[in-house]
Amino acid sequence: MILRKGEIMVKNVKSDQIYQIKITLKNSQPPIWRRIQVRSNITLNMLHKILQVVMPWEDYHLHQFIINGKLFSIDEDGYDGFMKIEDERKYKLNQIIPGKKFRFIYEYDFGDSWEHILLVEKILPAEEKVHYPRCIGGKRACPPEDIGGIFGYYRFLEILKDPDHPEYEEMKDWVGEDFDPEKFDIEKVNRKLHKIK
Repeated sequence: MILRKGEIMVKNVKSDQIYQIKITLKNSQPPIWRRIQVRSNITLNMLHKILQVVMPWEDYHLHQFIINGKLFSIDEDGYDGFMKIEDERKYKLNQIIPGKKFRFIYEYDFGDSWEHILLVEKILPAEEKVHYPRCIGGKRACPPEDIGGIFGYYRFLEILKDPDHPEYEEMKDWVGEDFDPEKFDIEKVNRKLHKIK
């Protein structure tokens, strides 16, 4: 079925399926990405919580999903002034994802506008004795919160390369000595995901 922009297909499918989703931070070069496996019957709100862990973000800011031209979030009024906002707590992935190769957007922090492209790579049967959600891959550290979006992040990385830069010490103190833009700790992420039921 081909959906026109603004249409949402709500369907019922097996709840024991697993969606393998690749998350890529838009405009990151080289790409900052994660690959996760989640149960098909989780809500968009639960997916939000999982994404906060796997990147990881701190959940300080507002967020929304953009799926086929519709907005999904938690919003008291239900409108952003122009478009109706659907309650993400009421929609499960298997109701709105038509199949593999489906793409949608998760935006976090409307000021910095961290857009994540989510690609449903595979739909798999659940494995016995495997805890879902789980992260099975990823590259590079998540940018720090409130850095000014992806372009602010790359400016920040340039400053960290130059100890003579007037903002070097300030940035180093702010981010901490152990920040490594190339590091992604998948074991730490999976320990946190294991606490999600």
